[in-house]
Amino acid sequence: MRHKRSQSKVFRTLQFARNGLEGARVDTIALDAKANKRMLYHYFKSKDGLFRTVLEREYLNIREEETRLDLENLPPRTALETLVRFTWEYYIANPEFITLVNSENLCQAAHIRNSPTLKTISQKFVRRIQSLLDRGVRENVFRDGIDAAQLNITIASINYYYFTNRFTGSVIFERDFTAPEALEERIAFNIETICRLVCKN
Repeated sequence: MRHKRSQSKVFRTLQFARNGLEGARVDTIALDAKANKRMLYHYFKSKDGLFRTVLEREYLNIREEETRLDLENLPPRTALETLVRFTWEYYIANPEFITLVNSENLCQAAHIRNSPTLKTISQKFVRRIQSLLDRGVRENVFRDGIDAAQLNITIASINYYYFTNRFTGSVIFERDFTAPEALEERIAFNIETICRLVCKN
């Protein structure tokens, strides 16, 4: 599922994912990636600049992977189910994505707020989902009036919440949230939930 990334990109991502923005050290990132610290500052200007680049790459990666789903050539309901399952599996395969997004939310989106890269890819993704919804309405499969951005927020939320709360949830609900059978039960529930929200029948 994941693109091959250069070793230095992987190390930068992991350092921020493990330690957060405040805890990550440029010295350690440079050492792990076998990179020159001065060159990192030359290209990224600061640790904040480096963090912003890491975030942009992570968002770009998930959007590129979504493009490969070929939703346009799937029946509307199948495309919707595919998108929900993909989001779930992406979070499983890329836990650092969730951690990085959490870190950026703690910073009130300070690093991505003015990112033209994220604005472009996000707008393109929302248009893609709106196109799927419109097609589903035309084929009498989806309910009319569903907003693409709201749908994407809901799909991300029901998948994202499960993983960000897997430890506390396992204690509170007395079940192992990470057990294979629990994961499969949850994604089946998520798919059914979204389909009941969007589909006519």
